[in-house]
Amino acid sequence: MREMNPSMEFANKTALAYSTVCKPLCQELGLPQTAFDILLFLANNPAYKTASDIVDVRRIKANLVSVNVDKLVQEGLLERRKTELHCTEMAQPIIQRGQALQEAFFARLMQGIDPAQLRAFYDTIARMGENLDAILEGNL
Repeated sequence: MREMNPSMEFANKTALAYSTVCKPLCQELGLPQTAFDILLFLANNPAYKTASDIVDVRRIKANLVSVNVDKLVQEGLLERRKTELHCTEMAQPIIQRGQALQEAFFARLMQGIDPAQLRAFYDTIARMGENLDAILEGNL
């Protein structure tokens, strides 16, 4: 069996751990993980307001976005204004609990990492982001 690339393994473990942490809240709220992710994405990133944004940025398949946005609209947690999606007042308690969950998850993920290491990590990620932008612009 081939060994998984360490960065792929880290990404997979992070996604699995995050999903595991979210599962009890999603079950309590009766929300699929994807619907929860969409709601928190829109709340945490107000510059993104459309289903297309969710597909492009979060890389969730369009049909899954459509089904879950419809569910959130039906439950009164999102509203459509032309092509824009807006979290409703009814969604605020869910958003607050979800954001607290996210903060706790990332605090636990970063536990035991000293500030210098964290700074180096974020600097590295920022540089890799710049490199990815250059690649996407055709500057391989």
